[in-house]
Amino acid sequence: MRIGLVGFAGSGKTTVFNTMTGLQIPVGFGGELRIASVKVPDERIDALSRIFSPKKTTYAEMVFCDVPGEHGADKKGLSAKALQQIRDQDALCLVVRDFVNPAVEGDPDPLRDLENFHTECVFADLEIVERRLDRARREKAPKLEIDTFERIRAVLEDGRPLRTLTAAELDRGPLRGYGFLTDQKLLLALNRDESRAAEPMPDALGARLSALGAAGLVLSASVEAEIAGLPPDEQTAFLDDLGLRESALARFIRASYGLLDLISFFTVGPDEVRAWTIRRGTRAREASGRIHSDLERGFIRAEVIPYDVFMAFGSEHAVKEAGKLQLEGKEYVVQDGDIMHVRFNV
Repeated sequence: MRIGLVGFAGSGKTTVFNTMTGLQIPVGFGGELRIASVKVPDERIDALSRIFSPKKTTYAEMVFCDVPGEHGADKKGLSAKALQQIRDQDALCLVVRDFVNPAVEGDPDPLRDLENFHTECVFADLEIVERRLDRARREKAPKLEIDTFERIRAVLEDGRPLRTLTAAELDRGPLRGYGFLTDQKLLLALNRDESRAAEPMPDALGARLSALGAAGLVLSASVEAEIAGLPPDEQTAFLDDLGLRESALARFIRASYGLLDLISFFTVGPDEVRAWTIRRGTRAREASGRIHSDLERGFIRAEVIPYDVFMAFGSEHAVKEAGKLQLEGKEYVVQDGDIMHVRFNV
């Protein structure tokens, strides 16, 4: 899962990236895309590891990508290079400034920055659509394809992002590979100073995000950088003093999982306790393929124990003795927190 961090100059995007990943990329440093993997905190994995004492514990991972070139030649917009790089991400996080930055002219205006970003994405998508329609007509492409791209053009010209269209309204199958920016999941990170870190998202900004089919959260990159430098036992106290319940990283990951409709299932044993990330609605056979392709190819059945059931009984043996072990076929829809053992034959 790749989350692309984007933002205009002075938004604090690279500081957010450093805080999330523990890296120390210099602010304002240009160059290529910076990539870092972060373990996804999960108390369920912690609890299972305490019970099984495995040789290895493996958390799910999220990949953060700090997209450089956050402004174009006019110093106000995303560069062409940045627009191209963010097409490869699974979701986008737009970091917007809500603090006074002496290095940036003018007062912060998060709603304006959101609108500017949205407008640039709409124009970038329209450019793709116009080129494709021109080529499709010259090559006498099927009418269905031309109709689809004309429908997309109408939506974009109306200022609406493609992500707001349901699967019934837009068949995305033929659109794979085009990388439409307005069809990507979008999370806005409202970056504030320490004094306002615990204040809620402004109503107007929240309403606009909802209209754009996006989500948002509030954070303070400067505060998070301080928290990251503290010993674990001091971090909770620091958050409490600021009126925050948990770190931005934890909130960011939870918001990203919800945005991408992701869940985790687990495999357990003395060798390894591991979390696997899948889309909600994934069936058992396809989910087993995340572990190994042989399991999907030779899938017979899955032995499933919901996490809460396992914790209630304390062991796999006790779950089986109580008759709570679920034997599921390939069509079973895996649930968040399922502990799975896959039986297979190849």
